[in-house]
Amino acid sequence: MASSTKYIFITGGVTSSLGKGIIAASLGKLLQARGFSVTIQKFDPYLNIDPGTLNPYEHGECYVTDDGAETDLDLGHYERFLNVTTSQDNNITTGRIYNNVITKERKGEYLGKTVQVIPHITDEIKCNFYKLGEDGKFDVVITEIGGCVGDIESLPFIEAVRQARWDLGPHNFLVIHLTLIPFLKAAKELKTKPTQHSVKQLLEAGIQPDILVCRTEYHLPMDVKKKLALFCNVQLNSVIEAMDAETIYDVPLLMKKEKLDERVMSKLKLSSKQNTDLENWKDFLGKLKNPTQEVNIGLIGKYVSLPDSYKSIIEAFTHAGAAIECQVNLKLISSEEINADNYESKLEDLDGILVAPGFGERGFEGKIETVRYARENKIPFFGICLGMQVAVIEFARNVLHLKDANSTEMEPHTPHPVIALMEEQKNIDQMGGTMRLGSYSCELKRASKAYSAYGKSKIQERHRHRYEFNNQYINEMESAGMVATGKNPETNLVEIVEIKNHPWFVGVQFHPEYKSTVLNPQPLFKKFIEAAIDNKKVK
Repeated sequence: MASSTKYIFITGGVTSSLGKGIIAASLGKLLQARGFSVTIQKFDPYLNIDPGTLNPYEHGECYVTDDGAETDLDLGHYERFLNVTTSQDNNITTGRIYNNVITKERKGEYLGKTVQVIPHITDEIKCNFYKLGEDGKFDVVITEIGGCVGDIESLPFIEAVRQARWDLGPHNFLVIHLTLIPFLKAAKELKTKPTQHSVKQLLEAGIQPDILVCRTEYHLPMDVKKKLALFCNVQLNSVIEAMDAETIYDVPLLMKKEKLDERVMSKLKLSSKQNTDLENWKDFLGKLKNPTQEVNIGLIGKYVSLPDSYKSIIEAFTHAGAAIECQVNLKLISSEEINADNYESKLEDLDGILVAPGFGERGFEGKIETVRYARENKIPFFGICLGMQVAVIEFARNVLHLKDANSTEMEPHTPHPVIALMEEQKNIDQMGGTMRLGSYSCELKRASKAYSAYGKSKIQERHRHRYEFNNQYINEMESAGMVATGKNPETNLVEIVEIKNHPWFVGVQFHPEYKSTVLNPQPLFKKFIEAAIDNKKVK
């Protein structure tokens, strides 16, 4: 297969959650800083078509791209590090692969052949490996293979990687194996055996890794590196140490220090297009680590026991906080633990309150109490998706005195459906991909907090929801002080609400956190943090 695009595959061994996504994003950043155009894709071995129907406790946050794909949270890392958008083609699951193959078989595209894992499934996987590199837009395509080497469900992906070496040729193909070097406290030594076994499993599958990236809590002495090189059949300078870092944003600089990008370029016969440009990145890290002030912000949600459920929101606070040199102390508080008797003790030490997205009624009334507290006590408030809907319901109940106001998601027969299902959604019974997904435009009123944040009247933001503000209540709401300051120009659906006589009270139907990156912090998060700083001074 002739191709000018270089393909890098990242596999993992010993244990999951080693940070393949962060290593992939860091390597992508280093190659990008040398002038190469880079994209990263993730292949997930589970049978769901996409993560859209997975509980956040199962898989962390579901990340949404501009084109409306519900994807793995690692795609968020790719966008935040590289400052480029991803798409449907950047996240493929086993479910998608099998779905494609079975659809082709039903259409008779295999001409009566017996459809098998090899070659039909592996060919479909390879087709998706190469898809992003076919139009010549990218110099390098990095592919992260989810799960661990040795997992039964990963076998077809590993076999497809083996075959890819022969399709692409030796200088267009590279395998990086991320592994763990555990430290046994009793023996006071780092152990290489788990990595040796992991590489042996890769070798049994026909793949020789080119580079080992070794996660470790302690520096790897030279004798350990030599042992790894010898037993894993890699060059000594291709054993890369990946020490635990203070922040994920340190990892590109740590990988540069370890010369990961140089090893990759040498093996792929790539020459730098420019001197490495990481000045903006270093500037961001400098501000992140040397804040001049700090605020306490509460993130109120129902999945708080797994912070990855709110990964993009947490990272958006990191980007925006660094931009204004403020340390944001995020306090994750379960909305299930908040009620009419204890809300004050739970919320009184916060300088700002964010009510997070989510689905379903668990913890819903705790969110209502939270919004009421923020509204009545003039605490800066930011509601995202369901958080915006909760703000509308709270306002309807306690300001408009529509006692039973609700969303038809929580109470289908409410007499006051201030939040309701979109008309076109009412007859849909399948869950996957039935929401308003992806990027939509929004027009802002000039005299609004949102306009002052964005500095322009037309914006594009990403959505992931089914229920909407019910426009039948808009006049009543606005005359009482809750104003629709952002609307979709095509459908007239309300995208942003604000309360007039409040220092900073903004609810948005979209997910602004999805588009926040290191180099482009999300403007609403910046303004929210600034409002929290002002509130702290007043207190």
